[in-house]
Amino acid sequence: AEQLHRQNQRTIAAIKAAKFRYQAAIEEIKYLPERNIDKNIMLKLADTNFIKRAENVFITGATGCGKSYIASALGLQACQMGYRVGYFSMAKLLQKLKMAKSDNSITKELAKIEKMNLIILDDWGLQTIDTSMKVTLLQMIEDRHGRASTIITSQLPVAQWFDYIAEPTIADAIMDRLVQHVHRLELQGESMRKLLKK
Repeated sequence: AEQLHRQNQRTIAAIKAAKFRYQAAIEEIKYLPERNIDKNIMLKLADTNFIKRAENVFITGATGCGKSYIASALGLQACQMGYRVGYFSMAKLLQKLKMAKSDNSITKELAKIEKMNLIILDDWGLQTIDTSMKVTLLQMIEDRHGRASTIITSQLPVAQWFDYIAEPTIADAIMDRLVQHVHRLELQGESMRKLLKK
C-alpha cells in the first residue's frame, strides 16, 4: 500500500511539473470518422513505448480539431508510466529561451529540457522565429535527438515546416532530426470546440 501511495504521489508530482494545457485522457478521445484518427495508431502510442525508442509524434490539423488535447493525453499517459514530461506553448518557450539567453542561464535551461523523456511543443509555426532562436531550437533538438521524444502540434502541414524555418541550413538540420522515426496524426473535420458546444 505504501509503495502504491508513493507511486501515486510521484505521478501527481510529474503531472503538476509537466504543466499540461488540458487534463486529458486517452480514454476520452472521440474517434469520429470525419476526424481521421486511426485508433490503432493511438493505442500503439498510448503504450508509451515510442518514448523508450526515442520516437517523435507530429499532430497536425486546423484550429480547434483537438491537437493539444491528444498531445496532453499522451503526455499524461507518459507521466503515469513514470516518464518526465514537459508541456510548452511554442510562444512561451521561445520567450523563456530568449530571457535565458539575455541573463546567461540558457545552458541551464537547455539542460533541464534535455533531461525530460518527452516534451510537447504546442502550436508550432504560429509565430516568427529570429535566427538566434532558430539556432537555440536546433541545439535543443540536437541535444535530445536519438535519446528522447518530442510531440509537435501544428496548424501547418509538415510539408510547410521547412519554409516556416526559412533558413535552409538550419531548416535542414532541424527537420532531419525531427522526421527520423516519427508517427504522424493528420486531424480533419469540424472544430471539436464547436461540436462540444452543439
